[in-house]
Amino acid sequence: MRKGNALVVGATGITGGNLASYLNASGWTVYGLSRRPTTQTGIIPVAADLLDRKATEKALADLPITHVFYCTWIKRDSEKANVEANSAMMQNLLDALQGAKIKHVSLVTGTKQYLGSFESYGSGKTETPFRESAPRVPGENFYYALEDTMFAAAERDGFSWNVHRPHTVIGYALGNAMNMGVTLAVYASICKATDKPFTFPGSQTQWNALTDLTDALVLARQLEWAATTPGAHNEAFNTVNGDVFRWRRLWREIGEFFELEVADCPEMPLPLETQMADIAPIWADIAEKHDLVEADVTKLASWWHTDADLGRELECVNDITKSRDFGFDHFRETRGAFFDLFTRLRAERIIP
Repeated sequence: MRKGNALVVGATGITGGNLASYLNASGWTVYGLSRRPTTQTGIIPVAADLLDRKATEKALADLPITHVFYCTWIKRDSEKANVEANSAMMQNLLDALQGAKIKHVSLVTGTKQYLGSFESYGSGKTETPFRESAPRVPGENFYYALEDTMFAAAERDGFSWNVHRPHTVIGYALGNAMNMGVTLAVYASICKATDKPFTFPGSQTQWNALTDLTDALVLARQLEWAATTPGAHNEAFNTVNGDVFRWRRLWREIGEFFELEVADCPEMPLPLETQMADIAPIWADIAEKHDLVEADVTKLASWWHTDADLGRELECVNDITKSRDFGFDHFRETRGAFFDLFTRLRAERIIP
């Protein structure tokens, strides 16, 4: 007996890819929707651009979907454009599935719920630890537009829903725009190859403050749990590992993993996007020397996103009491999540 027919939207991303694999192993029939067909074993590929309404309808016609897991987004040049594009994607998807009589929709957003959009990042006045009951931050935010589009469709079509709000997700994914784990592994490998110290690129605030992160498998487990637990339906849940840490300790531990000299945190941030602007030929040489599977560093590292996380000038800690009260008690040590990822990246010849 299969648990249901899941449509994972964004199946090639860090969240969707790990979720699709987890659901498949957990006993679901999994359809993976993405612009380019997924090649994951056991996942039924569905190729569509959600901004193309007719193409979306055609791709989803007659699929027996019971549960939707929405794990995608698209970045535009302004938050107004982000709102328009992302709400259109969600609307086109849910309209195309209206005849399928889906039971449940799960939406993955994140901590910009509390911090504000890309344009006004850090403008939120929500006190830490962030709680799901906090009011929305004033101003446009495509997370809010996605929620509102889903809420309206749920009222129209009668399905239940959940919103999941992870912090930065750590997990295996390549070619992903929001991928701190692989980015730090590539950066550490470059430091080792060029005999440079492993220097924290972010702010003194992030170096010293408490923070948390989200392992992709913790998020996958919570997504399945909430979607299949009636008492947890129609709720928003923060999703983090369950531990807190300071980068000043974890950075040194990551440096030790790669056998690197770890520099003191500089007074001013040294963004990776600036440091790594001309790194492509050096990475190509590293890849050739170690017979790595990807010589194009731009397909591995997301310097800008890691800079945004590590350069924040405010504390970011998420409260997961609500999730625990509702019955979800899975947790993960963040240090172990990084080290397991680094070990896999070495085994698959992504890094030396």
